[in-house]
Amino acid sequence: MKKLNDAVDRFAFSHPNFGVPNLMRYIVAGNVIVFLLLRLTNYALFPFLGFNWGEVLHLQLWRLVSFIFVPDTFDPFSLILSLYFTYFIGNLLEREWGTPKFNLYYLSGVVLTILTGIISYYAFGSSASTIYSTYYIGMSMFLAFAALYPDAQVLLFFFIPLKVKWLALADAALFAVDIISALLRMDFVSALLPVIALLNFLVFFWSDMTEALGRRRQMSRHRNSHQTIQFKSAVKQQQKKAAQQGYRHKCCVCGRTDTDFPDLEFRYCSKCAGYHCFCQDHIYNHVHFTE
Repeated sequence: MKKLNDAVDRFAFSHPNFGVPNLMRYIVAGNVIVFLLLRLTNYALFPFLGFNWGEVLHLQLWRLVSFIFVPDTFDPFSLILSLYFTYFIGNLLEREWGTPKFNLYYLSGVVLTILTGIISYYAFGSSASTIYSTYYIGMSMFLAFAALYPDAQVLLFFFIPLKVKWLALADAALFAVDIISALLRMDFVSALLPVIALLNFLVFFWSDMTEALGRRRQMSRHRNSHQTIQFKSAVKQQQKKAAQQGYRHKCCVCGRTDTDFPDLEFRYCSKCAGYHCFCQDHIYNHVHFTE
């Protein structure tokens, strides 16, 4: 995964002119045009728009592209919301990543979807391998958006503020539900589509995810390390002692305290055994404690 992720970054860096700028504008426009055509023809064109490898072999080559523009829903209000969020999220991703990387993300999702259709055609036959729309590619785009902007807020149902990271959990749950339900009804094509969309997401975010996990492990080790626990204990003891003695810091060499000399800086030596305080004049000029 990491090698694929690095290859994507290298390609995007080496080919700054790759891709179509404002790609989502054309995807959304294509969805609107196909929606209007289907409504005008009473959906008679619908069977000719899905990707089906068997029909492609019979020179219906437009199916390699037409399924991208088939809307996820045919309810006008739902379609407007869906296309608005697709355009909004797509533009944010393109602005964050740049045109080449964003185009690679969308294109790799499309290519993986086509490969799924081809494999399904040979495994399950023509009737079970037709793919309509890029619904799961859109869902994986939302996961990418949530990974980049987890604390961004959206208005759920137009009035409930909710952070994107919580919606991403719901998105992941929908992936799981769709995969399990498809497997239960033995619809392997529908089970594969969300899997390949998640795979596409993992390829692009593998390095970010492993780095985040590494930082969390490091922070956890630091919080639970003997030195940190000992330091926290020493701080508590020092605070208790300061309350009793009337000062917080006292130089182990000259005996000056922060109460008597409030402008004096005090430090703790990391090379001494235990926690010993020194003033600014003696922090680099003292004999280290060994016990």
